[in-house]
Amino acid sequence: MDNIRNFSIIAHVDHGKSTLADRLLEITETIPKRKMREQVLDSMDLERERGITIKMQPVRMIYKPPANNQQQTTDDQNHPSPEEGRGSPVVSREFILNLIDTPGHIDFSYEVSRALKAVEGSILLVDATQGIQAQTISVLNMAQEGGLVIIPVVSKIDSPLARVPEVKKEIAALLSCDESNVLEVSGRTGDGVEALLREVVHKIPPPREELSETKTFRSLIFDFQYSDHTGVIVFVRVFGGELRMGERLKFLVAKREFNPIEIGIFSPDRVRRQGLSSGEIGYIVTGIKEPGIASVGDTVAHVSDTKEPLSGYLNPKPVVWASLYPESQDEFVNLRQSLTRLKLSDSSLSFAEESSGTLGRGFRCGFLGMLHLEIVTERLKREFNIALIITSPGVTYQVTLKNGKKTSIYSAAFFPDGHEIKEVLEPWVRINVISPNRYSGSLVQILYEHEAKIEETQNFGLDRISLKAQMPLRELMRNFFDKIKSLSSGYASVSYEIADLAKADVARIDILVADEVVPAFSRMVSLRNMEEEAEAAVERLRKILPRQLFALKIQAKVNGRIVSSRSLSALRKDVTGYLYGGDITRKKKLWEKQKKGKKRMKERGRVNIPQDVFIKMMRFD
Repeated sequence: MDNIRNFSIIAHVDHGKSTLADRLLEITETIPKRKMREQVLDSMDLERERGITIKMQPVRMIYKPPANNQQQTTDDQNHPSPEEGRGSPVVSREFILNLIDTPGHIDFSYEVSRALKAVEGSILLVDATQGIQAQTISVLNMAQEGGLVIIPVVSKIDSPLARVPEVKKEIAALLSCDESNVLEVSGRTGDGVEALLREVVHKIPPPREELSETKTFRSLIFDFQYSDHTGVIVFVRVFGGELRMGERLKFLVAKREFNPIEIGIFSPDRVRRQGLSSGEIGYIVTGIKEPGIASVGDTVAHVSDTKEPLSGYLNPKPVVWASLYPESQDEFVNLRQSLTRLKLSDSSLSFAEESSGTLGRGFRCGFLGMLHLEIVTERLKREFNIALIITSPGVTYQVTLKNGKKTSIYSAAFFPDGHEIKEVLEPWVRINVISPNRYSGSLVQILYEHEAKIEETQNFGLDRISLKAQMPLRELMRNFFDKIKSLSSGYASVSYEIADLAKADVARIDILVADEVVPAFSRMVSLRNMEEEAEAAVERLRKILPRQLFALKIQAKVNGRIVSSRSLSALRKDVTGYLYGGDITRKKKLWEKQKKGKKRMKERGRVNIPQDVFIKMMRFD
């Protein structure tokens, strides 16, 4: 195990993690140059199109430090510093480097937290053109809480916009270290990558011996995939013992035994091996095709293991909910199967069947954020060819009724009337906005509009400010990120984490068509933005609802009070078109007859709302 180094790359989104990973693979000759391409570890089409990492990807590299580094490392061995002494000294021998490339977007922070459980150190990457961003701080905090060794690195030093000296000062201040400890690299040109590899070998310690005292195989699942042919493939970090083909294993939490079909490592494609030993990162093909057996954080151990499972991870809790319906009910079974398949590779996705009187049968799905919602729905469309109706996203409310009953409400259609409610609680988030100083005034205004409570303001780096605040989670869905980016010309960054529940000033808005409530159009709104939301909903429906044979009203009602109203004029036949000449009283008689007919029709008639109107009103844009 002295030759093994397990590490990850953590950074804000688009700070060059995947590009740096490409250079590491190239320098260590893990992938031949003729097969090199950009974003090697981003295997999904969506990752390549958006330029972001969605799923973390482990890879094993073999690295032999250059001979000219041997004398330097001998000196380090004889006189190790307190910090550097934690790692094995670099000598001219081969090292096994297990890298986990992690996502940078805030919605996939759960991926980062799982990756950090499987490594001993992390490369903290900061873009030389942007400096420290909000997500940089949040992922750094996760790594420090896990006791990982941090190697600070400035990336994109070849850019003409790079501010290397200023950014190094920011990093040194953040980590309370000397600027000389901050490395400089360029993932595009490869400058400084060789020195970074030597630093990884030198500073990051090998897997801890105390976790491998037992000879019984024990490993922790940090991710998994699903294959139609071989079932669930679990990604594991081995914490003790050795595994050889033919040995029977079991999930300690799920209590399910199985015989592994295949064992191997990532290089970066799966490479079959005869076994895995303590400290290594690899995969096990289980052959299990049932959902719900494998789970992130479970322990895979030898069948004879009788000890408690390893401390794993908390299951990620959905924070955003939206309903997915197939445009054709004939696709309902296909949608259920597709969601089950996605659940096998994305443990953070949750769903439950529900039905709507207007849209038929569908699923109420829970997501980690807005980007997670977009990624899942896009995968359903591309990989499974399903046309979807996606309702507007919402959050879960904890409602206490006046009779003392408490309930969780995730759909506006089930939200009780205002006179029945004693108290409503909703999830809040703690946010951190880092922006140039010149935008601070406008940022405060946007935070106020989104009901945020500013807790702390401090200068951050050169000409930058950090705003920390708390706000309702539902406000993040009102184009909050887009407004921040637009206002700051793209310079501001936002990170958030779920906070406690807090009292909610919300109400249900009902849409009435011809004096009848249409439950499918109901939604939850803030009392502060009640009139604005009502006006927008009524106006949108007025534009897309086909005209009827009688005049009707479209109204929005909140707590029994009409707050917005529009009229839709009736379709009228030209009943006097065939007349020519004569007295005007002939036309007036026909108009009066038509008027009485329209009145009788309004009293008895019902509005038949077409399916496409529901789709246009409910679809998430």
